Amino acid sequence: MSSVQQIPVVVLAGFLGSGKTTLLNHLLRSARGTRIGVMVNDFGSIEIDAMTVAGQVGSTVSLGNGCLCCAVDASELDTYLETLTRPSSRLDVIVIEASGLAEPQELVRMILASDNERVVYGGLVQVVDAAEFDATRERHPETDRHLGIADLVVVNKADRVDPGELRRVHIAVTGLAGRAAVIDAAYGRVDPELLFDRAARTDDDGPRQLTFEDLDELYVVPEVHPHAGYDTVSFTADAPMHPRRLLDFLDSRPDGLYRIKGFVDFGTLDPANRYTLHAVGRFLRFYPEPWPRGEQRLTQLVLIGSGTDGDALHKALDDCRVTGPRDTPEEHSMWGVLRYVPDRPDPGTDQDRPEPDGYLPDRPEQ
Repeated sequence: MSSVQQIPVVVLAGFLGSGKTTLLNHLLRSARGTRIGVMVNDFGSIEIDAMTVAGQVGSTVSLGNGCLCCAVDASELDTYLETLTRPSSRLDVIVIEASGLAEPQELVRMILASDNERVVYGGLVQVVDAAEFDATRERHPETDRHLGIADLVVVNKADRVDPGELRRVHIAVTGLAGRAAVIDAAYGRVDPELLFDRAARTDDDGPRQLTFEDLDELYVVPEVHPHAGYDTVSFTADAPMHPRRLLDFLDSRPDGLYRIKGFVDFGTLDPANRYTLHAVGRFLRFYPEPWPRGEQRLTQLVLIGSGTDGDALHKALDDCRVTGPRDTPEEHSMWGVLRYVPDRPDPGTDQDRPEPDGYLPDRPEQ
């Protein structure tokens, strides 16, 4: 596979007035060195802080903090993804703010179908107005369907309703959102590190690959936090992981588990490589790469979500470890993993294994 550094593309959706732009502005103000590319796909006027990009389709504007913004028509998505993912743009993440009238599923499909090897899907974030939830569902019956395909739902404007009403809306949204993580927020204040990794940079301000220590430190949630809360679990194993059992865990991971990031050791099944695991919502990819010289062979994962049971996640991952010589997996057990390696032909069909439930079944094969 290619060693090109991939940039996650996050789709930010929600009906007019839900607070998408407020959330986006919060992400930009909280970037803390992370360079964000913004693509505004809208039919009207959108304020990005003091900049109005209405009518500027085809323009790209620097926001002055290393971030870029452009207004695009959906048909131009691939063109501008190509522009923003060029190494010269030096971006770490791209956020597409969908029109309040847009179909988020179509934007997701376009990202998944993109031939741009520098792009990786970063999740569909659906923003909901807690104070207008019932009215929005009445005006827009497609709300339920949009929630059903989201990877993360932000119940925004939580400060505008009393606790009992917020709980009612949260429960209703959770029921509609299925396996997606659901978090409450006011003024769009979600922690950016819930949506994407903060950039790690060298002294010369150039990017470098995040280490597991970076990942682990990023997701330590302080006791008092100004943004919407989320749960993190760190898992480390010095024994190789059994590929079939790990995939079973990934297929059946619990509701509310939004992101999984880290490295997997499959032992003698591929002794030359460790596998970077990238899972967001229903999307899953493995990226094999040579083990760094002198580095201890460990499986190291960070799991991020809302309302998850950390002890249960630890136990489930512990059960995925190879426990000894009698538990050594057969070589063909890697076939399932290789199905999720980009640009790698499937070595065979594992008849014992159905298509994973909920992994964007309509996605194009890549």
